[in-house]
Amino acid sequence: MNQDLQEPMAEIMPHIITAMSYLLQRVSETNDHLSQKQSISGFHGITKPSISIRSYLERIFKYANCSHSCYIVAYIYLDRFIKKQPFLLINSFSIHRFIITSVLLSAKFMDDLCYNNGYYAQVGGISKEEMNMLELDFLFGIGFQLNVTVSTFNNYCSFLHREMVRLTNMNSLSVEPSLSFRSSFETKPVMNTLEEDSLITHHNKKQLAAA
Repeated sequence: MNQDLQEPMAEIMPHIITAMSYLLQRVSETNDHLSQKQSISGFHGITKPSISIRSYLERIFKYANCSHSCYIVAYIYLDRFIKKQPFLLINSFSIHRFIITSVLLSAKFMDDLCYNNGYYAQVGGISKEEMNMLELDFLFGIGFQLNVTVSTFNNYCSFLHREMVRLTNMNSLSVEPSLSFRSSFETKPVMNTLEEDSLITHHNKKQLAAA
């Protein structure tokens, strides 16, 4: 990714991470209380991790050193997984493994250079063998659909930007409202233009795009 486009995002990215962690926290906590039958997968742990979702994302952001676009694409992958695997709910027992796996896949797909599975396993607090297994499970879960259309990418950017601004207003954080969030990410149209946008559908279903 162009370094000149990376630098303007340096200050705003922590707030994007906060918005993502807030949304994922809401989804996982909501699913914790659902009484419907849920399938168990390799993503589900026996106990809830002690590290918060926000701290976990901040740890990945600190050590993964992937492009900023990867986090948007990772979020898209998570939303895609939910749509394709409705009985494998993301909850507090599985969210951390879903996060590290989605970031790993997005980094491999988006970046020219990225760390290997062993490194991501260390960052995520799991074994290399488990990281390899989760990567395959996730790929099969989304039907190996890693391409993201430019319009879908921009829609998710806009959605996360709105959430960031809303949280900023709620918490009185000092973020310049004039920062061009979307344009800073529009750097790598790697994408299948035939893919349908799914943001509105997911927002209505209150999945990852929870209201």
